Amino acid sequence: MYLQLFLFSGSCMIVDSSDHDPGEKARLQLPTMKENDTHCIDFSYLLYSKSGTNPGTLNILVRVNKGPLANPIWNVTGSTGRDWLRAELAVSTFWPNEYQVIFEAEVSDGRSGYIAIDDIQVLSYPCDKSPHFLRLGDVEVNAGQNATFQCIATGRDAVNNKLWLQRRNGEDIPVAQTKNINHRRFAATFKLQEVTKTDQDLYRCVTQSERGSGVSNFAQLIVREPPRPIAPPQLLGVGPTYLLIQLNANSIIGDGPIILKEVEYRMTSGSWTETHAVNAPTYKLWHLDPDTEYEIRVLLTRPGEGGTGQPGPPLITRTKCAGEVRWIFLFCFVLLLFIYLFLPVCFHCNGAVTIAIVLLCWYCQRSESSYASLAPVFCLCHLVGVNLSFHLLIIEARKL
Repeated sequence: MYLQLFLFSGSCMIVDSSDHDPGEKARLQLPTMKENDTHCIDFSYLLYSKSGTNPGTLNILVRVNKGPLANPIWNVTGSTGRDWLRAELAVSTFWPNEYQVIFEAEVSDGRSGYIAIDDIQVLSYPCDKSPHFLRLGDVEVNAGQNATFQCIATGRDAVNNKLWLQRRNGEDIPVAQTKNINHRRFAATFKLQEVTKTDQDLYRCVTQSERGSGVSNFAQLIVREPPRPIAPPQLLGVGPTYLLIQLNANSIIGDGPIILKEVEYRMTSGSWTETHAVNAPTYKLWHLDPDTEYEIRVLLTRPGEGGTGQPGPPLITRTKCAGEVRWIFLFCFVLLLFIYLFLPVCFHCNGAVTIAIVLLCWYCQRSESSYASLAPVFCLCHLVGVNLSFHLLIIEARKL
C-alpha cells in the first residue's frame, strides 16, 4: 500500500512513519529522461526519530522504458540523525531508451520518526562523488558457455565502492574482478557460469557508496542454442566402398548462422569415429569396407565458442557386397595364366581375353570397386603376354 505524500515547496517529500503500518510505501517519481546525455541527480535526505528507533528505509529505483522495477540501486536504513545528508545519483541515458528515477520511502516496524528528501536537482553534467558508467554493450554467447559483462566507470576512488550486476528480475550478481585503468577510471568484470536460455534477460551495472550511487544502461544477454539437424542425411548412392549422401542441413533446431558442416560416421559394430568437414550439399564417403553397416550423422556449428551442436539423427546404411568382383578377378587371373602357359599362340584366346579385360576394367570403374586399381595391372600383364606370344610365333615360323 502506498502512503499519502506531503509535498512542500522546494521539491520536498516527507513521510510520517507513525501514521502508517509497517511495510507501507510512498513513491515520488521524477519526469522521464530521454536525451542521450549524462545526468547527475543531487538530493538531500533525512531519516530521523526522537527515540532513536528505525523510521524505515529510503530506496532509489530506476525504471527503464516503463518496464518492471528491479531492486533498489541505492538505499539507506535507520536513523541518520537530525542533520540533512547529501547524496548523488549518476545516470547515463542512451536514446531511444527512457529512464525514470523513483524515490521510495518504506515504513519499518518501529513506526516512529520521519523519512524525507529535499532539494532534488537534475543536473546535465557528471556527478562529483558518484561514478558514471560508460555504455554497457550486449553480450551474446552459446548455451552452456560462460558470459562476461565488463562495466567501465569514471569517478574518484570509485573502485572501493560496492559493485554488482543487477538483473531486470531483481537478481544481483556479485563482482568477479575489479581493475584500475587510471586514477579516474576502473573496470568491473561480472561472470555468469554456463548460461542457458533461462538466463537470457537485461542486466545493468550498479555501484553504491555512502555518497551516492551510479547505474548503467540495461544491456541484453543473448543466449544462442547451437544448431542441430532435424532430419538424418539422405542416401543418394551406394557401392562396395563408398556411400553418397545429402546432408539435409537446411532444417535445424537452434540458432544460425551455420559456419561449418561436418559429417561424422562410424561402423555400427565399431567404436571409432571419423569426422570430415563438408562445404557442399552432398558428400561421398570413400574407402569404406564392403558389405559393412555404417552410422552417419551431421554436425553443425555456429559462431562463437561452444557453437557446435549435438549430432543430428543418424542414417544407418550398408555398403554393397564385393564378392562378385572378387570371383571375376580370380577367374580372369586363372584364365590368363592358362592361356599364357598352354596356349601362347592362340590368337582367338588372346582376343577374347582382351575383350574380357576391357569389360572388367569398365565394370570396376563404373562400380568404383576397390579392385579397380588392379585392372591396369591385368592389362599390362596381358599386353606382355600378347607380345610374348608374337615372339614365340615368329620363332616357330623361322624354324619352319
